[in-house]
Amino acid sequence: MSIFARYQDRFEAAQEEEMSVQEYLELCKRDPTAYASVAERMLLAIGESELVDTRSDPRMSRIFANKMIRVYPAFRDLYGMEEVIESIVSYFRHAAQGLEEKKQVLYLLGPVGGGKSSLAERLKYLIEKVPFYAIKGSPVHESPLGLFDANEDAGILEGDYGIPRRYLSTIMSPWAVKRLQEFGGDITKFRVVKIRPSVLKQIAVSKTEPGDENNQDISALVGKIDIRKLETYSQDDPDAYSYSGGLCLSNRGVLEFVEMFKAPIKVLHPLLTATQEGNYKGTEGFGAIPFDGLILAHSNEAEWQAFRNNRNNEAFLDRIYIVKVPYCLRVADEIKIYEKLVVNSSLGNAPCAPDTLRMLAQFSVLSRLKEPENSSIFSKMRVYDGENLKDTDPRAKSFQEYRDFAGVDEGMTGLSTRFAFKILSRVFNFDHREVAANPVHLMYVLEQQIEQEQFQPEVGEKYLRYIKEFLSPRYAEFIGKEIQTSYLESYSEYGQNIFDRYVVYADFWIQDQEYRDPNTGEILDRGALNDELEKIEKPAGISNPKDFRNEVVNFVLRARARQDGKNPAWTSYEKLRAVIEKKMFSNTEELLPVISFNAKASGEEQKKHADFVNRMITKGYTEKQVRLLCEWYLRVRKSS
Repeated sequence: MSIFARYQDRFEAAQEEEMSVQEYLELCKRDPTAYASVAERMLLAIGESELVDTRSDPRMSRIFANKMIRVYPAFRDLYGMEEVIESIVSYFRHAAQGLEEKKQVLYLLGPVGGGKSSLAERLKYLIEKVPFYAIKGSPVHESPLGLFDANEDAGILEGDYGIPRRYLSTIMSPWAVKRLQEFGGDITKFRVVKIRPSVLKQIAVSKTEPGDENNQDISALVGKIDIRKLETYSQDDPDAYSYSGGLCLSNRGVLEFVEMFKAPIKVLHPLLTATQEGNYKGTEGFGAIPFDGLILAHSNEAEWQAFRNNRNNEAFLDRIYIVKVPYCLRVADEIKIYEKLVVNSSLGNAPCAPDTLRMLAQFSVLSRLKEPENSSIFSKMRVYDGENLKDTDPRAKSFQEYRDFAGVDEGMTGLSTRFAFKILSRVFNFDHREVAANPVHLMYVLEQQIEQEQFQPEVGEKYLRYIKEFLSPRYAEFIGKEIQTSYLESYSEYGQNIFDRYVVYADFWIQDQEYRDPNTGEILDRGALNDELEKIEKPAGISNPKDFRNEVVNFVLRARARQDGKNPAWTSYEKLRAVIEKKMFSNTEELLPVISFNAKASGEEQKKHADFVNRMITKGYTEKQVRLLCEWYLRVRKSS
């Protein structure tokens, strides 16, 4: 189907469908969604959740303590927000059941650039998916059920059409009251239309922002008189009114109130009656206007604290359902956020060296974490990301211990995703000869930006310490490994040979038996075996070789039992993998002639260098980046 045909189909599908009140009531009998509230329609748009059993994924099981968690496909690309989204869906679930949440403002509270606006946009997008039924011509898209009297008609509507009594809580608008008068009380003259909410047309979706303290009044929410119509109508005539306020436009849908608590308190008063009583007064003398919608507010914590601490605002406080939207605290999810931002920009195809996004994500998450007691903040960051540090950092605590100590406000401060993306933009454009990003330029740009931002001295020093103490040394280790693995063509085979030999020697040493080499026939006694094992252990600084050897042999024996007697891969046991890598790369001098970009002494060296560069390129680096990163690595090695 061509794009033009699809566009036409979409336009036609959005057109209003008209019917009589009688036909509408018959539809209600067959289809309860015909009178669904905004919360019920939002739940329909969100759709069913997918249950994820975190026990089957080691990383997820550590983060979510083996619980079953719900994942909603409608929010799949909002990363690291599982708890936030579950709170929002709970709000809609309870409101749909007619509980107290139905009368409350949904308030997203969080730091700048934390994702509040993205959530609000997603909810407005979702509400457009499910149509609703309204009285034709009504300026506030009111429900046809508002034509009926809850006291007089509820029993008949429930008995004949299956419409529960609670759906008759709305009133007629002044516009409908005037029409009913004109129709001589004959409600069959009203027509009902099926309408799709629309952000573009401001049908059941609208946005309100705080204006100037001095000139903003309640008309921004409730509408005002249209002076052009006063020639025809009296001032208190509903037809002379302009239903242009946020509450009028968003009835039956969503009113987004941006930075709500920056607005003067007088402007917020109509929200109280709109949420609690389902109607509000306009600026003129006619009756109340119905409101059956969702008020979605969001602002930063500073505004909320100022509002909450003002005793004059107590009436509002228990009418607000707060959902905290903190920054992402998981490195893996923060990386996905950056990837999404990059893909949706012209940088989508620009080269990005491995570990660039990870380093930026680590820096961002570190800035948001509360410093733990008796533990490294870097270890805390890794535990939050679902890593198991039992073997590598004995001082690391469990995920829950870190969370309990940090308290409920962790993630509400720190550097925003917007800040990170501005950094990323500068890194990609750092070298005018090549639009590309790499961690060395990233560290330089971060240091520059920290100086320019003029943070509080202790904060700036803390951020610089994160770069020098955590990011730079670990990147030197990472790029060293990248360079070394590219240097060794048969790296994997070489590592496996050392692993297999270590396991055999350790096994014979534990059993106190001599070992005869099957290839050379050489016999190694326990002392000789110990010497060979120490050649591998000493470069890695293994302090208790006896325990380490027992651990490794036990691990391998268990793995062999699962793999028909075959040894596991040398990378499968993290502790021994680190030991073998230290052994393999203890002599950097061998690398220098191959990885340096100086003139080569021989054709063979030149070929080795070219092969090395090509292997680095296949890992995701550009040739310029290979040169830059090798030079940086050699500089760091020399200075350490």
